[in-house]
Amino acid sequence: MGSKSPEGHRQTPDANSLEVKPVNVNSKVSQRGSGSADLDRGIIDDDGDDDDDDGQEEAGIITSPFNIENKKKRKRSKKKKTKNGTLPAGELKQTSPPRVLVSNLFPSGYPAGELVPYENTSRTTDEETRYNSRLWDEDFLTDYRKAAEIHREVRQYAQRELIKPGKGLFSIAEGIEDGVRALSGHQGLEPGDGFKASMGFPTGLCLNNIAAHWTPNPGGKDVILKNDDVLSVDFGVQVNGRIVDSAFTVAFDDKYDNLLTAVKEATNTGIKHAGVDARMSDIGAAIQEVMESHEVELDGKTFPVKAIRDLTGHNILRYHIHGDKQVPFIKNNSRQKMEEGDVFAIETFGSTGRGITRDDVGIYGYGRNEDVSGAHLRLSSAKSLLKTIDANFGSLVFCRRYLERLGVKNYHLGIKNLVDNDILQPHAPLVDIKGSYTAQFEHTILLHSGGKEVISRGDDY
Repeated sequence: MGSKSPEGHRQTPDANSLEVKPVNVNSKVSQRGSGSADLDRGIIDDDGDDDDDDGQEEAGIITSPFNIENKKKRKRSKKKKTKNGTLPAGELKQTSPPRVLVSNLFPSGYPAGELVPYENTSRTTDEETRYNSRLWDEDFLTDYRKAAEIHREVRQYAQRELIKPGKGLFSIAEGIEDGVRALSGHQGLEPGDGFKASMGFPTGLCLNNIAAHWTPNPGGKDVILKNDDVLSVDFGVQVNGRIVDSAFTVAFDDKYDNLLTAVKEATNTGIKHAGVDARMSDIGAAIQEVMESHEVELDGKTFPVKAIRDLTGHNILRYHIHGDKQVPFIKNNSRQKMEEGDVFAIETFGSTGRGITRDDVGIYGYGRNEDVSGAHLRLSSAKSLLKTIDANFGSLVFCRRYLERLGVKNYHLGIKNLVDNDILQPHAPLVDIKGSYTAQFEHTILLHSGGKEVISRGDDY
């Protein structure tokens, strides 16, 4: 979910309200294999467990590049069925649409993302090595890897089955969100259940010149996907407040290939340059250089791909999609650095238009301003609505579809009152000039002490 740059007029509220918790030195992390544990301690080892790697490959996960070399191919044993013809619990497969709990698919622990060691390890002193800096509290990695696995399975299903010409954006959004809720085991229909696991924010389905923050709303006319469209899909999955934010773009006409390639390569460049002590200014300059080296030919005209300058990547805090750090896609003078223990959404947006967005008509969703109390509210409908929001979403961004799913009715006046009192912050769609095309790719990364984990990486991108 894109964040407005400092030059923009909007920044998500409560950005400074939470910080990454210090590591619990006695915590035990459930995970497959030992690669991630070694990476946490700053150890890079070429040895690995073949069985663990095979399991990750079957799940469609890219394993650590320093663990997959020189592996011998092993014959896969045929899976034996039980007497009733079903697979044993340990050999369950995901359905289509996805409805099998990921906790049942991975009873021994969730797969790690792509593990990448830092090229420069000389930054650490002996004192820092002994302290091992601040990492994460108990269950942090388990929650994040579970959220990432849900995201991978749902988005790959969406790419195979949902996102096709002739499909309505309502059905695509609902298909994605139904899958996330089913795989997490939390439907979010009871107060508090949504805090255990849910959508990290509403599904963004942005067509053509819409760069970010558009989702179908109740009562609106359904938008049908066409062969000539470019669609960016941006959604988040959270487990116990650990949000995985990842996006991709699809097009059905190969004339847009250079646009998608430019943005995907730009995002991977940002991931490559990210790491402990990396400067946002250096990352932004590298991203812009790669993205703007591409151009697109559309209907006989050539357009340079421009990095959208007023959107940025961002760090992620618990239950807060936007933290207090931003990763621009362009050359900049930011003095911010990445730190060990940080979680970042590395995303880039490219455009054939001006490379600057403006607010469009409509509302994508709402975010709760935790610094403003509702004690002074006089409108009864606003008071009741705020209780529902606090009980079901808290600081997570939500949309009108989510309210109606809970059975909330006649909420428009209450929402207006909450916005007028600065208790809710509305998010409008962000668009480039009419006739232009935009694209987005994004991954969430965790900055371990010895390397970075691209937690949302899959075999699709």
